[in-house]
Amino acid sequence: MKFFLDTADLNEIEEAASWGALAGVTTNPSLYAKIGGKLGDFHDHMKKICEIVGPDCPVSAESVAMTRDEIVADGLKLAEIAPNIVVKVPTMVEGLAATKELAKHEVPVNMTLCFSVPQALLAARAGARYISPFIGRFDDISDDGLAQVANIIDAINNYDFTDCTCKGEKVEIIAASIRSANHVTQCALMGADIATVPFGVLKKMVQHPLTDRGLESFMKDWEKVQNA
Repeated sequence: MKFFLDTADLNEIEEAASWGALAGVTTNPSLYAKIGGKLGDFHDHMKKICEIVGPDCPVSAESVAMTRDEIVADGLKLAEIAPNIVVKVPTMVEGLAATKELAKHEVPVNMTLCFSVPQALLAARAGARYISPFIGRFDDISDDGLAQVANIIDAINNYDFTDCTCKGEKVEIIAASIRSANHVTQCALMGADIATVPFGVLKKMVQHPLTDRGLESFMKDWEKVQNA
């Protein structure tokens, strides 16, 4: 499983990148607004993210257009920011049509706000490079988000969608809206290609009480050696 960071915060991205496990970044309008982002600075901000993570790490920048032609135009402009930009497009009729056109231009698309198997299958057929089913938002309405993602993974893996992506690459499932380290565990066990996680969840993934207890014991014993 690869790990993407779900944030627009440059400090969080720099720190996560220093750990050596970061494979990409996903952003959205809400995350950009959270850091106080301004409309005129958006493209420059995305460029900074791309520079931090390097050319091998995809960075998802979301289009806020609502019609297919506007999404395509927006997506082409976003793709000019850096070669590792992935255009994030919502799962809707206009988004599917735009994804098909962007694929013709070899612009990779991350189809977001995906909540069902039929949506995921349509996204794959349209040429999406990534499909992002959400977990936490299902949990918010007392549904089982993990079960929904498992169904999507099984359905996509039943078929060969490699010829439908913009560069002949395998469609990858990004488990999104992750709220806990256990979400990551369960998604890894069911075979999700990628987990995109907030920085707080990424930090919790490193932690375990037995690790803390063992480290404390080692340091106490080493102090005894130093004082002997």
